[in-house]
Amino acid sequence: MKRKYLAVYIGTPNSADKKWAPLSEADKKQRTQDGIRLWGEWAQKYAQNIKDQGAPLGKTKLVNENGISDTKNALTGYTLIEAESHEEAAKMFLDHPHFKIFPGDSVEIVECLPIPTGP
Repeated sequence: MKRKYLAVYIGTPNSADKKWAPLSEADKKQRTQDGIRLWGEWAQKYAQNIKDQGAPLGKTKLVNENGISDTKNALTGYTLIEAESHEEAAKMFLDHPHFKIFPGDSVEIVECLPIPTGP
């Protein structure tokens, strides 16, 4: 039985500084075009597993007992997938353009557990 997994794309300013900042504008443009193409190829390859292509993530609000405040994190995007196992889900992201082409750091694969029901 397939399970759902949330793939969370991680990117830090440090990674962008190391991987992206040294590039010329022409190289950044070319890399962006290559990355978009390769990301599309990745999505086609795993189309049967992708349940929500997701989207880039923007600014973050933190809500807690003290109210609402602005905050920062390293989350840059997400994709919702299905796979037979956690390992199978993770293997889909080996060599992903997020960190091979773009200045992303990694992709975290989180298992989506079923909502507990009463007794």
